[in-house]
Amino acid sequence: MTAHHGEIAAHGQAVAHHYTVHYPAHPPREGDPHYRDFEHYRKATKDTAVCRFAERRRGDTSECAGGLELHHAHVEFSLQNGVDLAVLEADYPGISNPDQVGEWVESAANLVWYCERHHRGHGGVHTASASDFEASVYVRGLIS
Repeated sequence: MTAHHGEIAAHGQAVAHHYTVHYPAHPPREGDPHYRDFEHYRKATKDTAVCRFAERRRGDTSECAGGLELHHAHVEFSLQNGVDLAVLEADYPGISNPDQVGEWVESAANLVWYCERHHRGHGGVHTASASDFEASVYVRGLIS
């Protein structure tokens, strides 16, 4: 792409993000009483699952790679003990009981399918910044 008068030409730019995530104390995944909910959702939806990135691209799977994996879309399993329930309740009414957060974390309200590339791969939801990952849905080839 060439630049027009007064525009900056297309270019690549290296980006690095460094920060510390402070995980609250949490149980190991093994033995989680709500893992059965995660597994139930996985088994019930895996045969018709499509990468959410591709869904947003109107079914275009050309940038998808690897098998499909479930992603905790709003709250990761390891963060559930640190959730501010008042804030979560505002977005997801009915989730104000601390004894039910784990159940919600492993439910359809918090789970979305991504291919391996768009989940854990280079430029995926777990590796790119939120703004860059979101923009990559609309700007092809944004992250390389």
